[in-house]
Amino acid sequence: MKIHQLLTAERRALFWQIFRYGVTGLFVTACQAAIYWTLAAPVGLHPQLANGVGYLAAVMIGYVSHSAFTFRGHGSRDNQAARGVRFIAVSLVSYALNALWVWLCVTHMKWPEWSPIPAMIFVTPAVVFGLNRQWVFR
Repeated sequence: MKIHQLLTAERRALFWQIFRYGVTGLFVTACQAAIYWTLAAPVGLHPQLANGVGYLAAVMIGYVSHSAFTFRGHGSRDNQAARGVRFIAVSLVSYALNALWVWLCVTHMKWPEWSPIPAMIFVTPAVVFGLNRQWVFR
């Protein structure tokens, strides 16, 4: 028996949504991390300011790409204004988590500027996927 025969249609849809989220999320996160690192390390901007600039870019890229690709066909599409407000709220959670990783790793632990990037790539996106799926794109 093949794996796609073992999964219900709902679980297959969830699998592909997670896959799309991973592809899109890696792109958005890579953009944010690249902007953060470039501004924090070579440019010498304060790490929290660099994180803020990366965050703003990621919010714009993320809303468009997650709306059009990741969560396409998922949930209601009738109130885009409310969805936009919820997306911004979730993005603020994302920003706060990434600010925490920067503070914890760079400021508190005195590790190099690249050290918060693993948490930015793996932990923050996992939390944000759940919030986006259950609350933003419901």
